[in-house]
Amino acid sequence: MTGQTAPAAPSQGVSVDVPAKINPHLGVGDARADGYHALSTVYQAISLHDTVTAVKRGEPGIEITISGEGAGELPTGEDNLAHKAAKLIALYAGIEPDVKLHLNKRIPVAGGLAGGSADAAGALIACARLWDVEIGDAELHRLAAGLGSDVPFCLKGGAAIGTGRGEELTPVQAKGSWHWVVATTDTQIATPECYKEVDRLREDGIGRYSRDVDPIVKAFEAGADADTLARLLVNDMEAAAVSLRPQLASLMHGGLEEGALAAHVSGSGPTVLFLATDVKHSVALARRIRMRGGARSVHLAHGPVNGPAA
Repeated sequence: MTGQTAPAAPSQGVSVDVPAKINPHLGVGDARADGYHALSTVYQAISLHDTVTAVKRGEPGIEITISGEGAGELPTGEDNLAHKAAKLIALYAGIEPDVKLHLNKRIPVAGGLAGGSADAAGALIACARLWDVEIGDAELHRLAAGLGSDVPFCLKGGAAIGTGRGEELTPVQAKGSWHWVVATTDTQIATPECYKEVDRLREDGIGRYSRDVDPIVKAFEAGADADTLARLLVNDMEAAAVSLRPQLASLMHGGLEEGALAAHVSGSGPTVLFLATDVKHSVALARRIRMRGGARSVHLAHGPVNGPAA
């Protein structure tokens, strides 16, 4: 928002596209006193996105409707992160909330792609513009961090290092563009469930904290080819996700057999990312993974892409 008053909203409302995120590097440390785990991660925004549209209701209140991924399953009340975001902007501005939010979802739900965080980021920006709220970048980041660890990055997009619990961001100037096949499954993994499994496995001596992000950051900054990036992908939650949902191992192995350069669980899963050489390879790879079966849906994506507040 660059510290200036948001532009006046058009009469039909405000629409904001917010990309999904992936973590090509996800290092998970020990649990902190506040219950969160220390993270050392590298984010990349990809071209799958949700669209958040805000219009005035004409009366006090926050109303949410949803279409696309998760419609009929996701909450539309105060448990929805976009609802919390709208309420937070209203509290910041000292106004009564008056908004209808429509979430057109393309980001797979509960798949480790931060769809809920993306919707929250979109709601923050859309409501600020709708209500002509003056808010600077620092204040917007603070509100986003209060909503969730991934929300600040979803505001910015691109590529960034995340520390703390993921909300402390250092931008990365990525010179390249990388192509992914995104395969969803019929199961879900709640993020707290996966963190708990990380802790359990480490008690048995399985897993470690991959703190060092320098190799993959340097690869991003150099515009490294996909073959180089494939050797640098790290996810400390991957073993936990596969432990909780063993069918992921079959999906990952199948994608590698079909020619993926790497198979990588996205965040806490259970979405699996397959790295492709280029766009032509990604199209062919996606077709082979669909034909093989085992995935609920298969999407093409590339990144990094800009976020809504970039």
